[in-house]
Amino acid sequence: MKGGKLIVFSAPSGSGKTTIVRHLLKQKELNLEFSISATSREARSNEVDGEDYYFISLRDFKDHIKNDDFLEWEEVYRDNFYGTLKTEVERIWAMGKNVIFDIDVAGGLRIKRKFPDKTLAVFVKPPSVDELKIRLKKRKTETDDRINMRIAKASVELATAPQFDYIIKNYELDVALKQSVDLVAAFLEGGHKNLP
Repeated sequence: MKGGKLIVFSAPSGSGKTTIVRHLLKQKELNLEFSISATSREARSNEVDGEDYYFISLRDFKDHIKNDDFLEWEEVYRDNFYGTLKTEVERIWAMGKNVIFDIDVAGGLRIKRKFPDKTLAVFVKPPSVDELKIRLKKRKTETDDRINMRIAKASVELATAPQFDYIIKNYELDVALKQSVDLVAAFLEGGHKNLP
């Protein structure tokens, strides 16, 4: 696999990484295209197959694992798999674009390990775990049990932040958005040596 650069944004749920990634995609000069992840979970009411995720059955997901079709994958919760199909990255590179990922921490670090020179791995840090809980509850998309699972996972994920190339503290969204644009632009221009 060869092509453009890989921009990874990872964070615990509710940190704001999706908001940041959407903002970056609007910056046409960055020439980014969103990597759509595959998942074995059911689509939420507001999600569109092939736009938000590729929703595939658990059985098909496991077949893709056996066939080594994934760049990275993980069982995030029991029988709840997420992954990046190699064909998705190839599709974006064939368009002459750089790939941007909104991906969980473990997946982000796997991509970084596979393509260390081509990948900018950014960790988005929330103000606090309490703030994460407030943000997740405001979404009104999950049960309290599910939110508690995400919060427990967040504590573990926060400990991985130092393994990323860069940490953006999302305490004030406008500041985090500007930092993200500047950081990605610097990386695309000159690679790791260009990072602040």
